[in-house]
Amino acid sequence: MHLYLHIPFCKQACHYCDFHFSTSLGQKSALVDALCTEIALQKSYLPNQPLETIYFGGGTPSLLTEAELAQIFSAIHTHFPVSPTAEITLEANPDDLTLAKLQMLRRYVNRLSIGIQTFDETTLRWMNRAHTATEAETCVGLARQAGFENMSVDLIYGIPNRDDQAWRLDLQKMLALNVPHLSAYALTIEPDTAFGRWQKKGKLPPADEEIAAGQFEELTSALTTAGYAHYEISNFARDGHYARHNTAYWQRRPYLGIGPSAHSYNGPSRQYNLANNARYIAAIKQGELAATLEELTVADQVNEYLLTGLRTQWGCSITELDTLLSGDFSAIQARDLDAMYKTGWLVRQNDTLLLTPAGKLFADRVAASLFVDA
Repeated sequence: MHLYLHIPFCKQACHYCDFHFSTSLGQKSALVDALCTEIALQKSYLPNQPLETIYFGGGTPSLLTEAELAQIFSAIHTHFPVSPTAEITLEANPDDLTLAKLQMLRRYVNRLSIGIQTFDETTLRWMNRAHTATEAETCVGLARQAGFENMSVDLIYGIPNRDDQAWRLDLQKMLALNVPHLSAYALTIEPDTAFGRWQKKGKLPPADEEIAAGQFEELTSALTTAGYAHYEISNFARDGHYARHNTAYWQRRPYLGIGPSAHSYNGPSRQYNLANNARYIAAIKQGELAATLEELTVADQVNEYLLTGLRTQWGCSITELDTLLSGDFSAIQARDLDAMYKTGWLVRQNDTLLLTPAGKLFADRVAASLFVDA
């Protein structure tokens, strides 16, 4: 069982981000109270089994104070059993990570996901990140000093007007930190962001897919050479340090999302919380869940499995697809499967469908080509 908590506050808005957050911290205390109340309201959503992972995402969870973290964990332990070996992750920005803050966080969590994005000062300012290049390079050492060994860092590639050499330098600096996990994402320009508005006005060129693909290939080559397993399209781990929480998403395990905009999944249905802090708090105060329920059809479940499973090194099990469909997936999708095999983007190994290295550049396209109709 897995628990996600959305902390929807940031110091400032990054120009590329379209996640739900607020730069006004005035409601933070009320929001934490609401999170704790929702935990109580949702205590029956998951089967009564120990939580194997807890994940604080956002937003910027490293803005939480010790009192707020203690309050949230008290609510969690009151209503859910927690495995003694649970992975407990908190997303953090480098500018928040003083040694004192890290020592406090280590009392509550055992894994950090640090949003570095780039080590280049000019690009950090252009993206409106709150941290500096110096903080990006020093935060991992401070985290180790505070007792963190299980860490992940985030990087962004495919940034317009930035050459391949700058990306190589980011990779070199990341490898020098010797962290056990990396998440790397191609920059996506979303309409309702500063970058989206700039692009609409012609002030920002569209992403160059060819450059992004080349940088992705450099990324995979550099990290696999350095001993990292490329276990999901955007994620690399050394020595088995897979993100257990995110892996649960990709492998269709039940999880509960707490907080505004958080999602939950239990197999037959998915639940979406309202993405509005004030309305979320008001609903929870009334003892109501600020959520929309979606019952998943067989086609929904099959297609979600294809979309997430093919992104991983474990691929998709034909047997599981047959079970979900109550039919023969290989027969139903024979023509589309054959087309994907011929492109060289997909292979079948025994019971498993897997993307080839070339296919990883087209993961969503491959999955969509195999979707079944409702």
